[in-house]
Amino acid sequence: MFRHGMTADNEEGIFSGWRDVSLSRRGIRDAKIIALRLRDKKFALAFQSDLLRSRQTLREVLKFHKHVKIITDKRIRERNYGNLQGHTHLEIVQKYGYKKYDLWHRGYKNRPPEGESFEDVDKRVLSFIKYLLEIMRDEKVSVAISAHNNSMRPFRKYFEKLSQEEMCTLYNDYESVYEYEVEV
Repeated sequence: MFRHGMTADNEEGIFSGWRDVSLSRRGIRDAKIIALRLRDKKFALAFQSDLLRSRQTLREVLKFHKHVKIITDKRIRERNYGNLQGHTHLEIVQKYGYKKYDLWHRGYKNRPPEGESFEDVDKRVLSFIKYLLEIMRDEKVSVAISAHNNSMRPFRKYFEKLSQEEMCTLYNDYESVYEYEVEV
């Protein structure tokens, strides 16, 4: 599993959420690094979210894996930041203060206006994980997942047996790959 490469929104400290932004030049380089890390791995299925940055990153990875079936699933898309989307972190702090910002940005149960909480994302991704494990066990296949920083947190919580608080503090680097063994 890996995070999409960097976008211009990421570079500018803008809440992207469900905005469909593309990879920046650096993001394409990030994706190529992920591709090289996974070059010698064997997987039969690859999952991506419906957002462009996830698809672009997976496209780079699959340059070394020509016969992989791709499945797009909205459950692994980024967290919906609602009214924060398109605004910088600084703008949100200036408008609402640090207390609100911290609650919305890292609180498990706190939703930004019109957005999702980590709890919402956790439930959404957990339903995908159950589906994923079923496929992996039934078909006995390895998979690659091109996800987002916030959709990766519940994956890591599940596979690394982390608490909600630990999950909320995780950071997923743009060039890292997280590998997990699943008993089939």
